[in-house]
Amino acid sequence: MTTRTSESTASARVRVSDLFGDQLFVHLGLVISVALMALPLVLAVFMSTQTPTEVYDVTNVGFGSAGFSNYWTALFDYNLLRYMINSFMMASIIVVGKVTLSLLAALALVYYRLPYERAVFMFILLTLLIPVPVRIVPLFQLMADLGWANTLLSITGPYIASATAVFLFRQHFMSIPESLVENARLDGVGPMEFLFRVLIPMSKGMIAGVSVITFVYAWNQYLWPLIVISAQKKQVVQVGIKYLQGASQSGLTQWGLIMAGAVIALLPPLVVLYALHRPLLETFAIQQK
Repeated sequence: MTTRTSESTASARVRVSDLFGDQLFVHLGLVISVALMALPLVLAVFMSTQTPTEVYDVTNVGFGSAGFSNYWTALFDYNLLRYMINSFMMASIIVVGKVTLSLLAALALVYYRLPYERAVFMFILLTLLIPVPVRIVPLFQLMADLGWANTLLSITGPYIASATAVFLFRQHFMSIPESLVENARLDGVGPMEFLFRVLIPMSKGMIAGVSVITFVYAWNQYLWPLIVISAQKKQVVQVGIKYLQGASQSGLTQWGLIMAGAVIALLPPLVVLYALHRPLLETFAIQQK
């Protein structure tokens, strides 16, 4: 009896040891992966506090002597704060417009009997196949004909419609039980009331996900604002970072100043992602402790 007990105890210890070893390797791999992904950001933060001489010294790894002066210079001397306000206004308008229009389009596609409904939906998806370079020239001509060039409308209007958002909301609405829809109809609930009182509360995670993706996408726009906006004071933050490359000191590019601008431009999307992370995790059924 004692021998069997000792054998079972030994086997249990072996299983625990194997399990601990497997988890150790998994966590070690995760830590290494996170460290490798975070390394460029850490180096950018270090460089943002360094002077041009310190940046070009490859042996200097760590915080520099410039401190936060590069951040202050980028924000106020090079008007990066103004560009960030422009980008925030642009991204906010695009998020609100895209989510609103996509919700209404998905509502019409799912809960209304439309002629050639599938053909309309396929036509919406086909717009995803048109590459951006093909659309730039005719879109710029359209903005010029409408008199929108060099205005906020030119960098927000073309991004309001989104086939991807319509597709995501449509698929989500189709997963809602039909019995819920029938009960709402029997109670005399109208389409818009059904949207605001039923669909939107049940789609918080999807709306949060689309909003985050849209905000980050709009915040990182560079090519289209560079083409359609001619006034420098109306430019967005990504183009503003490009302006920082023109700064030089003693013939050396001020990479510390550029990295400070890049770190500053990273903060608003990070804040938005953190603010909406709970509904995002609920959408993917990830439990939080």
